[in-house]
Amino acid sequence: MAAAAAPRGWQWGEPRALSRAVKLLQRLEEQCRDPRMVTGPPSLRDLLPRTAQLLGEVAKARREAREDPEGPGGADDFLAIYLANLEVKGRQVAELLPPRGKKDVNQDVFREGSRFRPPLAKLAPLFSHMHAELSALFPAGKYCGHLYQLTKGSAHIFWRQYCGVRCVLPWAEFQSLLCVCHPVEPGPTMQALRSTLDLTCNGHVSVFEFDVFTRLFQPWPTLLRNWQLLAVNHPGYMAFLTYDEVQTRLQAYRDKPGSYIFRPSCTRLGQWAIGYVSSDGSILQTIPLNKPLLQVLLKGQKDGIFLFPDGKKHNPDLTELCRVEPYQRIQVSEDSDSQTCPFCRCEIKGREAVSICQAQERPTEVRTAADDSRNNCHQEAAEQKLGPVIPSAPSLLPEDQFPQGPQDKGWLTLAPLALPRLRPPLPLPKMASVLWEVTSRPRAREEATESS
Repeated sequence: MAAAAAPRGWQWGEPRALSRAVKLLQRLEEQCRDPRMVTGPPSLRDLLPRTAQLLGEVAKARREAREDPEGPGGADDFLAIYLANLEVKGRQVAELLPPRGKKDVNQDVFREGSRFRPPLAKLAPLFSHMHAELSALFPAGKYCGHLYQLTKGSAHIFWRQYCGVRCVLPWAEFQSLLCVCHPVEPGPTMQALRSTLDLTCNGHVSVFEFDVFTRLFQPWPTLLRNWQLLAVNHPGYMAFLTYDEVQTRLQAYRDKPGSYIFRPSCTRLGQWAIGYVSSDGSILQTIPLNKPLLQVLLKGQKDGIFLFPDGKKHNPDLTELCRVEPYQRIQVSEDSDSQTCPFCRCEIKGREAVSICQAQERPTEVRTAADDSRNNCHQEAAEQKLGPVIPSAPSLLPEDQFPQGPQDKGWLTLAPLALPRLRPPLPLPKMASVLWEVTSRPRAREEATESS
């Protein structure tokens, strides 16, 4: 009876797999203790113990769970894929580092320009992605992948409609589902899309990875067009580069102000990091907030900051991505008498009759500001959480300490909307006087009618 009540994953040897993964990470941590292994974020010396600790919390939570409601694509499948991938990537790191207790062996890994440094540098962001993914789907060790909330509303609707409550899908199945909304030709383009989406390189796509991808290449209607222009065709795009590697690459262009490259941030997944050579020849890196990358690059090009992608003369034209339709077109079926919303399919929990009156004409400047405010609210509402909120993975390391130039204060900051001024509320004595006057008028008219 006890075996029948045990969670399905624990009957498959999941405890041993989790224990083996923790021990592997602990051995790698010992190999990374050499002070010469200290690098900029992401750092394996920090990532390995954090991942081991989180896996220990996962093992404890799974051991204490009394039931296992997840079906295909749930916690069991995710952990089986994750642990197998972790073992492969962990052995790759072990082969590049000096063996335990033999510090004099394989010393080339600590030398700049060594053939061991590039593959080790690429594995650090990969471990960073794996830790962030595990933290997002198993916060504090407890599985919440079926409740994960994607940041972009359209992306969340797509995932729940086509993938259901699953948190991970094989790449072949996911690509067929994505092509329903965003067709992609098979061949090199599809392979490039897979390399961008599959952050952990395990042949699958998780809801977390799709969330990161849709945040990077927003907005949703032109998602793959954005990806092709920014990641496939743009010479300034650099994948899996760290902060230190960006500094090194831009050193060759210090005499060419306006040179720049951009990359997905390793420690703030879903955001971009841009490195560029300023007018005085210094190398700066910054993260634009709350703005699509294409808008930032266009503004930087106009201001003379981003002119030469990776030092090249040709700067791609991104203006076509800014030509969007003025209004969103929504197709609604005719089953409006059902108990679900015809657009988002959420349950309608109540009905209320309302009357609509024609508003008085407003001055042009006030109407424009109010319309802008309303449109902004609609856009924010589209990005709101549609279900139980599961926070995205927190930054696993302090964010890259990017030097800020004087021009950073302007072009990376969104200006607040101009809202119409509202009349201040009346003081309490004045308000009471007005209320008394309004409520007493009908009574006074009734008394006058009776006396007449």
